[in-house]
Amino acid sequence: MKATLLLEDGRVFRGSGHGFEGEAVGEIVFNTSMSGYQEILTDPSYAGQIVTMTYPLIGNTGINVEDNESRRPFLEAFIVRRLTSHPSNWRMSEPLDDYLRRHKIPAISGIDTRALVRHIRSRGAMRAIVSLIDHDLDSLGRKVKGSPAMVGRDLASEVTTQEPYAAERGSVDFVEFSNLGPGQSVDDAGCHVVAYDFGIKTNILRDLGHHGARVTVVPSTTSGADVLDLDPDGIFLSNGPGDPEAVDYAVGNVRELIGKKPVFGICLGHQILALALGARTFKLPFGHHGGNQPVMHIDSGRVEITAQNHGFAVDPKSLDDEEVRITHLNLNDQTIEGLEHRKLPVFSVQYHPEASPGPHDSYYLFQKFFDNIHDAKTQ
Repeated sequence: MKATLLLEDGRVFRGSGHGFEGEAVGEIVFNTSMSGYQEILTDPSYAGQIVTMTYPLIGNTGINVEDNESRRPFLEAFIVRRLTSHPSNWRMSEPLDDYLRRHKIPAISGIDTRALVRHIRSRGAMRAIVSLIDHDLDSLGRKVKGSPAMVGRDLASEVTTQEPYAAERGSVDFVEFSNLGPGQSVDDAGCHVVAYDFGIKTNILRDLGHHGARVTVVPSTTSGADVLDLDPDGIFLSNGPGDPEAVDYAVGNVRELIGKKPVFGICLGHQILALALGARTFKLPFGHHGGNQPVMHIDSGRVEITAQNHGFAVDPKSLDDEEVRITHLNLNDQTIEGLEHRKLPVFSVQYHPEASPGPHDSYYLFQKFFDNIHDAKTQ
């Protein structure tokens, strides 16, 4: 099949079509990871976006049932240099092309992804369309211009669970946990974490469960009062897609919870927590998406290799320095990667410790959360 990619500024790429024989519009971004395309496809934080992989060979190991980060893929379309037609792996349940078709995700291959990434880096992330059915540029241009921009979009409410549920503990047999004992600070049966689902990833739930927590996942709109009625020992704020300032209902709910229970936020949860503490956020030119971002822990000077997926960041000038301190910085552009309240057991990071790119560089953050819970319970 033929496929056309048209960017908002008029740049055009023609290639081969895969997956769903249709079209999709979204904000175009690129991911610099060399592996983990299945985790990227199923990360709800990519809702509303078209993802370009910079690594040229995608689909070599197909798709398996264990590595999904959510119930289905949430991205709009997929762009690769080459999509493998004959994948091979003992864990594979289906080829990537079949998976994309089954979930109605259009894809394009055979284009110069290096040129596309350079274009996004110089012009910034923008709206685009991938179409396998319409190749008329005037028609495609009208569809792009008629689509919503990312700024101002509340996508968390579109990807969140509709009802609260208890996360399954299950057994953990993944490599990233092989040399890590269970959390030492929490009684296996005595810790209850309520996790806000703004687009929560499965591996976050695995990490919380690995430390012995009983986890209740709640919708993004759950009020602070309803969360407290569940009698949690700690509150987790998950990752998710879209503009954090558009999720104003969550900001208000989290503001009610600060100071009442230990809080830990990741990615969108980090941004929502910062907004609840009175800060502001802003849109990055092309965001941070990949598994190789260097972040410095300010107190120790230690550098962590981190996985990231976000298009917004916290404005450092908007922070109340008497209440909040910066704990981590991105070494590529000096943006904020971590915050901590000076007096309360409340902290967050912009990156994804559960993705384990280091692989264990950032795992201490979960232990810190449970240490805070233990301290709060014993006071």
